[in-house]
Amino acid sequence: MKLTVLAALFLSVQVHAQSVVDQALDETRLKQFFEPLPESIIDEQKHAALISLGRKLYMDPRLSVNDRISCNSCHGLNNFGVDNEPTSPGHEGKRGDRNSPTSMNAALHLTQFWDGRAINVEEQALGPILNPVEMGMPNEEAVVKKLQGIDEYQTLFAEAFGDQSDPFKYKNIGVAIGAFERTLLTPSRFDDFLKGDKDALDEDEKRGLKKFVDVGCATCHNGVVIGGNSYKKLGIVVPYNTSDMGRYEVTKLEGDKRVFKVPSLRNITRTGPYFHDGSVATLDEAIELMAKHQLGRNHLDNNDVRDIKAFLGSLTGKDVR
Repeated sequence: MKLTVLAALFLSVQVHAQSVVDQALDETRLKQFFEPLPESIIDEQKHAALISLGRKLYMDPRLSVNDRISCNSCHGLNNFGVDNEPTSPGHEGKRGDRNSPTSMNAALHLTQFWDGRAINVEEQALGPILNPVEMGMPNEEAVVKKLQGIDEYQTLFAEAFGDQSDPFKYKNIGVAIGAFERTLLTPSRFDDFLKGDKDALDEDEKRGLKKFVDVGCATCHNGVVIGGNSYKKLGIVVPYNTSDMGRYEVTKLEGDKRVFKVPSLRNITRTGPYFHDGSVATLDEAIELMAKHQLGRNHLDNNDVRDIKAFLGSLTGKDVR
């Protein structure tokens, strides 16, 4: 009899605790911070030829000086848009200073690159091709001439830019790759949850979501891509040691020193290592460091880290192949 009463009491406590979590995650409150991914941000039927060309260019190592490095080398379509390297090797094996962000959902970001120096994915796509460390092509003319000498591209550019008398323009390479990248959306179980399916997350993930909001993570990581829509200083509360001046290199404004675009957390469990320089190996450490440096919480309880990480797992979508 006593065991039955204790069991009933324990169940009652569990139900009450879950009720508190559910109330904290009501639809109205969540809409203050998050919104689900749209089903599409480009008319794939209308722009089929452009997207097809963009995918071909994205995968083609011939855009590099030695025919070895493609966009896909650092932003793998079968690996959630990354290479899981701290920094990526270029055409000579040399590495840049910053981690290669994921190309998945990138078209929904405020700007591109860690420092926001490109306004959109179309502009971003053109940068690495001419970067001497990355793909190493000497100039725009050399890129265009190289592509003009490939029969397949004669057809693909004509189909994609049929309204232009001369479709072989360097800018058009970015237009095509950008159009393809606009198809790289990765909806997850969290989107189902935001749309009303309360069973899309398990209890650990719901508890982690509540902590994610309550701790203050959602102050910066919010919106449709759970980040990517603002710039923040790295080390807002507790200074963070980095020689990278971030957005200051673009704007030369004193207030932009060590300011970076807030990264998206979609697919974050699959896109490590973390931070602008790829110096943080594990997601657990990244959560703890962000809590300390951005929120002033010197030590998160191990259970808090575990639960927040569980929630972040619900942001993993399907990879794009």
